[in-house]
Amino acid sequence: MPKMKAAIFVEPGRIVLEDKPIPDVGPLDALMRITTTTICGTDVHILKGEYPVAKGLTIGHEPVGIIEKLGSAVTGYREGQRVIAGAITPSGHSYACLCGCSSQDGAGTKHGFKAAGGWRFGNTIDGAQAEYVLVPDAMVNLSPVPDALTDEQVLMCPDIMSTGFAGAERGGITIGDTVVVFALGPIGLCAIAGAKLMGATTIIGVDTVPARIEVAKRLGADMVVDFKKGDPVKQIMDLTDGRGVDVAIEALGTQGTFESALRALRPGGTLSSLGVYSTDLQIPLSAFSAGLGDNTIVTSLCPGGKERMRRLMNVVASGRVDLTSLVTHHYRLDDIEKAYDLFSHQRDGVLKVAITP
Repeated sequence: MPKMKAAIFVEPGRIVLEDKPIPDVGPLDALMRITTTTICGTDVHILKGEYPVAKGLTIGHEPVGIIEKLGSAVTGYREGQRVIAGAITPSGHSYACLCGCSSQDGAGTKHGFKAAGGWRFGNTIDGAQAEYVLVPDAMVNLSPVPDALTDEQVLMCPDIMSTGFAGAERGGITIGDTVVVFALGPIGLCAIAGAKLMGATTIIGVDTVPARIEVAKRLGADMVVDFKKGDPVKQIMDLTDGRGVDVAIEALGTQGTFESALRALRPGGTLSSLGVYSTDLQIPLSAFSAGLGDNTIVTSLCPGGKERMRRLMNVVASGRVDLTSLVTHHYRLDDIEKAYDLFSHQRDGVLKVAITP
């Protein structure tokens, strides 16, 4: 049986490169040969044992590549075609998908909904940090890459661009809004870009890393609050003359950032949460205005599917957003364990790592 190299989860603290069989292709599947992929913060949660996956699972959910083989029932594509697939790979036919909640795809369940059910790569099926990945429901999930775009230009589309933009979209940003984004990692930076596209006219970032602050300003942040120089909520209130922000986007997943995002809102504002939380959250009474503040709290899982990917690639092709600066490091697949060590410890100013075969 032909083999491929793949980064697999062994146990908390260990993701290693090993040989695995190249997967067989079912009627609705496509086998993609990976040309570029990357490591996500969620992969680090898996590495640390904070998010459980099966031992032996191939990790990764951000594939850019070439169609190697098509399933017998797949039409509209050709072998050798450049494509991406979203981190979320909905079935397209569940009740969740058909009511617009494809990230919560429950295909095969009694009622058609399953929390985070659309996230399959590197969660419930083998993922993209490998030489090949099997893409399920290929006609729903494969999106052709325009010839004019490079792998690195579209590498952010499968997950962090889709997720960051979703934070802005779900926050309901409108023209003239004041928005704050807590934590300027790759997703927070994409949330800033998304907020600008949606018409926010004052965008505040919260971070302390100079390189991230610089990128945030290039992507649309008007100012950045350094949380090491004082209470970020007080600084935000000073910047807004005590009003608070219309939308606060939480892009880290901690009690502290969630609570600060809630406290930074004006009455009637929206907290848009993107973080992956590892412990229970608490909502302080004062930040919640005893339940009387007319605030909205929304959460988002990265939207997927080929139409979402097509639209994001349109944004890239238009030149309205350039996220290539987020790729700060390059590694070969053979060195992915070194890449994990760098990324998980956030050394050397790393934002995103491009992994190539």
